[in-house]
Amino acid sequence: MAPERSLDSGRHVAQVVRRPPAEVYAYAVDPDHLPEWAAGLARAAVHREGDVLVVNSPMGTVTVRFVPRNDLGVLDHDVTLPDGTVVTNPMRVLSHPDGAEVVFTVRRQGLTDDEFDRDAAQVATDLARLRDLLEPEDGDQGRP
Repeated sequence: MAPERSLDSGRHVAQVVRRPPAEVYAYAVDPDHLPEWAAGLARAAVHREGDVLVVNSPMGTVTVRFVPRNDLGVLDHDVTLPDGTVVTNPMRVLSHPDGAEVVFTVRRQGLTDDEFDRDAAQVATDLARLRDLLEPEDGDQGRP
C-alpha cells in the first residue's frame, strides 16, 4: 500500500545539463530566456516592472519575483496567480559530475493529485527544454 501523501508535500523534479553550473544559472536567471524554456510559466516576452516580471502564462497573466542574483545557483521565485494566490517555487542549479543539475520543487498547495502530476510533468518538460537549449550538439559549444 502506498503511503498517504500530505496535502503540503512537494516533489523534486531534476534535470542534468552537461554545462558548467554558472552557465546554466546565467541562462536560466535571464528573464528574456524564460519563454524559450519555461513554457509552463512564460508564453511570450517578459515585461519588467522593477524587480517584478509580468508574464503571459498558461494560468493567465502572472507576476514573478526571483530572489536576487547570487553565486549559489538559487533561482527561487514567487509566482502571483491571477486570483492573488502566491506560489513559492524553490529552484536550484547545483554542481553535478556531468555538469549541472537543475532541481525544481513542485508544491502541491491545494492541487488535486492529477493537477499536481500535470504540474510536475510540465516542470520536467521545461527543464528538459532548458537542457536541450544549453547542451552542445556534436562539437557545438552550446548556448552561453
